[in-house]
Amino acid sequence: MIFAQFDTEALTRVRFAISPMIEMMASHLALEDPDRAALHMPWVEQARERTGELDLAALRALLGAPGYRPDFINPPPSTPLVALEDELATMLATPAGQAREEVLRSYEGGPLPEVLEPFVSRPQEALARLAEVLRRYWEGAMAAHWGRIRAMLEHDVLYRSRQMADGGTHRLFADLDPSVTWHDGTLRIDQCSDATLELDERGLLLLPSVFVWPKVMIVTEPPWQPTLIYPARGVGMLWEPQPLPPGDALVRLIGRNRAALLLALDRPRSTSDLAGALGLSNGGISQQLSVLADAGLVSRRRVNRYVLYLRSCDGDALVEASSGAS
Repeated sequence: MIFAQFDTEALTRVRFAISPMIEMMASHLALEDPDRAALHMPWVEQARERTGELDLAALRALLGAPGYRPDFINPPPSTPLVALEDELATMLATPAGQAREEVLRSYEGGPLPEVLEPFVSRPQEALARLAEVLRRYWEGAMAAHWGRIRAMLEHDVLYRSRQMADGGTHRLFADLDPSVTWHDGTLRIDQCSDATLELDERGLLLLPSVFVWPKVMIVTEPPWQPTLIYPARGVGMLWEPQPLPPGDALVRLIGRNRAALLLALDRPRSTSDLAGALGLSNGGISQQLSVLADAGLVSRRRVNRYVLYLRSCDGDALVEASSGAS
């Protein structure tokens, strides 16, 4: 059990972020773990085929370390929605001594796998090679699905932010995960290891994940910010088929692009996510969303630097009515 103790300053510094790199690391665990893989089987089958020729031995050894897992492969993001290349740059900037120490610690008390020896003798070279492998893994396994994954993560952040605004920290942690409980300023996290984490001005970073299911992960070691990675809501629906093309009645009423947008907004989505999913420009998406919002068919809400869109009740009613009239 890990006990994370909050002081007054720490309570004001609870924040959310989305991390492509941490999600990528968790996705590889899903490829290796049958329990996790079962939930993501449509993705797993494609990812295994597209990454089968990659040499993932070093990554596998880093992620499969007994007990402690090197933190340089899971650098907590410093902004709400960071780009993968920025996270890779953070990993590449890991001091050689720190990378060496983390790798040695991860296999402390046992033999170090030969594939990890370069991280001890030539850390910077090993990190550079790992970064290139991760880029290729991302392109093969993650890039095509990132828009859908990111939308679910953004939806979760929106939901949790509303909980915290409505009921404070107690409400936020009440249903974060069954392994996480809150009582009298202490967050209890059910883990194999035992530790007490004093949260101060660093606060706590919360990262939703679709691939970390069914267990939470936690980063506690300095210099990284204390970070709790937890399963996002609705993961079981992630790989459901996308909405069908809009029916003729809806297209005739509001136009093909607006109809496609309205169908796609069955969950909160950003402009860039919609552009990627529908093959339209960001400018075109923004213009059509503005029309739909003015008509009361779409609602919008700002979360940090991003604006998320969702069908309104009137939008839901229009989609439902038109589906029976096509």
